Amino acid sequence: MTASRVLVLNSGSSSVKYQLLDMADRSRLAVGLVERIGEETSRLVHEPLTGPGAAGGKREQVGPIADHEAALKAVAAELAADGLGLDSPELAAVGHRVVHGGTKFTRPTVIDDAVLAEIRGLIPLAPLHNPANVTGIEVARGLRADIPQVAVFDTAFHSTMPEYVARYAIDAATAERYSIRRYGFHGTSHAYVSRATAALLGRPVEDVNVIVLHLGNGASASAVRGGVCVETSMGLTPLEGLVMGTRSGDLDPAVVFHLARVGGLSVDEIDSLLNKKSGLLGMCGDNDMREVLRRAGEGDDAAGVAFAAYVHRLKKYIGAYSAVLGRVDAVAFTAGVGENAHQVREAAVDGLAELGLALDLEANAVRSPEPRLVSADYARVAVAVVPTDEELEIATQAYALVTH
Repeated sequence: MTASRVLVLNSGSSSVKYQLLDMADRSRLAVGLVERIGEETSRLVHEPLTGPGAAGGKREQVGPIADHEAALKAVAAELAADGLGLDSPELAAVGHRVVHGGTKFTRPTVIDDAVLAEIRGLIPLAPLHNPANVTGIEVARGLRADIPQVAVFDTAFHSTMPEYVARYAIDAATAERYSIRRYGFHGTSHAYVSRATAALLGRPVEDVNVIVLHLGNGASASAVRGGVCVETSMGLTPLEGLVMGTRSGDLDPAVVFHLARVGGLSVDEIDSLLNKKSGLLGMCGDNDMREVLRRAGEGDDAAGVAFAAYVHRLKKYIGAYSAVLGRVDAVAFTAGVGENAHQVREAAVDGLAELGLALDLEANAVRSPEPRLVSADYARVAVAVVPTDEELEIATQAYALVTH
């Protein structure tokens, strides 16, 4: 029997998201989430999608889960109860989402002690994410040291950006010393969606130029030429680029100096302001696009301005990336807002007829979990809604690495 299962782990600071997939048919066997790790009210939600446990649906347990080791052991026990245990000979690999790979990691990588040390060394570039990723890796290696553990990096897809795109126009020696450059994030999503968009158009990925708009609470845009990323909106950190749920996106750097000199804010306070208290939340008090749309529809001025700012930034990036690519075959919307908020898609495309963009408003208003085109028949550039699948992308990359 050829091992074909991959367990995908996304370890956050106080959570673990997981999926078990069978790459023989790209099916999901189980999905789940452990949240509030380290609290008395920790919660594990597990859903078996195959086998005898599937008939019972989701299972939930609430109670203290002390740390990530306890969390992954609890996950392993839930999987074992469904006959999907981590000791199964069918498990080929564990795929780990790692947020930051720096310039060192530009493709999926089998994790050994040296690789883990390198990922740990990248913590200064992703202090909110890489520490939790490292913890998840360490625990999973302890549970199954005999199978490959594969790191799949959020930044890797964007490593193909030309040097003149990746570099900031600052002193070169300083940039080199402190690893300051544009890395980009959401790479697994941009990779998956750009390929899926080409498939939706019925064309080889090498022949398709796509602008991908990954719009969730975090949001990013990318320009993908023939399956290769040539530009993306996030930079050294996920703060740059689009207006997001709680992040400011593009900002005059001197705002930071002004807040420090005039406002007396510390570096940590400014960091918190721009990452956690800005974006839609900072402008109108809500970071949930559904609430922003509801309030704006009721005439709330703050919500209306926040929504307009969000859309304006989207339009700027669509226009800029149209210029970067020269020829655009499709604009693809994905992630929670991109897939579900038809008003955002309509507003972003409105007025861009000169760029070849126009919507079929009726098709755009339909909710569906399937990839689909929502552009008008006469539009020169396709507009697509493509549900992202980062877990499948991680599993695909991990499985390909360990079986070839």
